[in-house]
Amino acid sequence: MRTVIAGGHGRIALRLERLLAARGGEVAGIVRDPKQSEDLRSAGAEPVVLDLESASVEEVAAVLRGASAAVFAAGAGPGSGVARKDTVDRDAAVLFADAAQRAGVRRYVVVSSMGADPQHPGDDVFDVYLRAKGAADADVRGRDGLDWTILRPGMLTDDAGTGLVSLGVSTGRGPVSRDDVAAVLAELLETPSTAGLTLELIGGSVPVSVAVKDVAGN
Repeated sequence: MRTVIAGGHGRIALRLERLLAARGGEVAGIVRDPKQSEDLRSAGAEPVVLDLESASVEEVAAVLRGASAAVFAAGAGPGSGVARKDTVDRDAAVLFADAAQRAGVRRYVVVSSMGADPQHPGDDVFDVYLRAKGAADADVRGRDGLDWTILRPGMLTDDAGTGLVSLGVSTGRGPVSRDDVAAVLAELLETPSTAGLTLELIGGSVPVSVAVKDVAGN
C-alpha cells in the first residue's frame, strides 16, 4: 500500500510516516523545503519536494498516481498570517483533492480541526483558520469520486501517546496527543468502511483500534 501525505514534515505527518513504514507500507511525503527531506527519510518516507501553493493539479497528480491513499496533513502553521490560511489550509486541500481524483486515488483522509466551519465567526487568525479548514472539509464532502474521511482532533499536545482515545461524530472538546492522532490516522487508512465520516478525536479510554472499529460499525 502506497500512501502520499501532503504536509509530510508536519508533526503529525512524521509520526504517521513512521507508523506506516513500520507496518511495511510505502510512504511518500510532500514538502516544500528540500532541507526537510532527510527528516522524512529518517521516518521511512520518500520525500517529494513540491510547493502546493504554486503547483498545478497535474504536477500533484503525477505524485499521486499509483497510490492507494492520500492524506492531507498540510497546514500553514501557527506563525503564518491570514492569507496563508486560505492558500494552504483551504486552497491546497482543494488542489490535493482535485489531484487525487485526477490520479484515480479514491481513499482520501483529511486532518482537519475541531470547530472547523466555513461560517465560523470572528476576525482573529484562528477564526480564519477554522473557516479555511471548514471550507476545505465542505469541498471534500461534496465530492462523489473520493472515499473520504475527515478527522478533527481537539487541542494537540506533544505528550506521549497512550493509545486510548475518544472518537466519534461528536466527542466534546479536549486534548489529544499527536502520537494518538497519527495512530488513529493509520487505523483509518486501513479501515475503508470509515469513508463518508467526519470524526472528532480527543484523548479517552478506548484503544485506538477498537475506537476505529466502533465508528466504522465493524
